[in-house]
Amino acid sequence: MDNLETIFEKNYPAVFRYLRGLTGTEDLAEELTQETFYRAVKSLKSFRGDCDVRVWLCQIGKNLYYEQLRREKKTVSIEDDESLSELPDASEPFVSMLMDKETALEIHRALHGLKEPYKEIFTLRVFGELSFDEIGSLFDKSAHWACVSYHRAKEMIRRRVEG
Repeated sequence: MDNLETIFEKNYPAVFRYLRGLTGTEDLAEELTQETFYRAVKSLKSFRGDCDVRVWLCQIGKNLYYEQLRREKKTVSIEDDESLSELPDASEPFVSMLMDKETALEIHRALHGLKEPYKEIFTLRVFGELSFDEIGSLFDKSAHWACVSYHRAKEMIRRRVEG
């Protein structure tokens, strides 16, 4: 196994991207990524090596995020939602910008409505940028299973958005 500094340098960007995709915010993703590596260092001796280190780190990060949600029972007030106060850019037609935001919101709604493991597999692949091998090992399944599940999730989202 690599030394701690090498593990950090090689995996920090991927763990951060994954958590940014889960949380939707850079600040929380940064905080959770740091906590992920702190917890990983504390439990490095218990790492069995059954999966790739990056997969193990993403699993720690995901668990931290779910702990955070349980603690906060996250709610957003209208005053805190910065996107409501944003004005459209005058250089871009408002209708096309609205359509893009609406489409993105519909995709996120469809993703949020997916059952597990499809929701997590899609998130790991798209936002976490994990390979099918890594996703499969995270679930103790094959890369083929991860690939098929991802494509099923993508199809479910497409049908929900189009329907």
